[in-house]
Amino acid sequence: MKIPKKLQPVLWSVNTDKLDGKKDIYYIVHQILAYGNLDEIGWLFKNYSNKEISDVFKKSFKDYRKPRFYFVKNILLGLKTWRPNERYYVKNTPRIIG
Repeated sequence: MKIPKKLQPVLWSVNTDKLDGKKDIYYIVHQILAYGNLDEIGWLFKNYSNKEISDVFKKSFKDYRKPRFYFVKNILLGLKTWRPNERYYVKNTPRIIG
């Protein structure tokens, strides 16, 4: 799948021409969920299944602000009963070493 140029601002660390929709799904999903606007999030849900997005989201990515993390988890993905350790996801929480 070709990643559109309009996503470059949210996928800032890699040129969208060099991204592969399958191979780079972890980066694409987390970047858009953590930093994307509604249009970018809409693109994500049109191009990946809810299961793919949820499965990727459940793999930790410590780059979410707390309100955004819980909005994505509870509202966008409907994972209200899933209780991860937020230290693996939320910025500005103590790091886990070891």
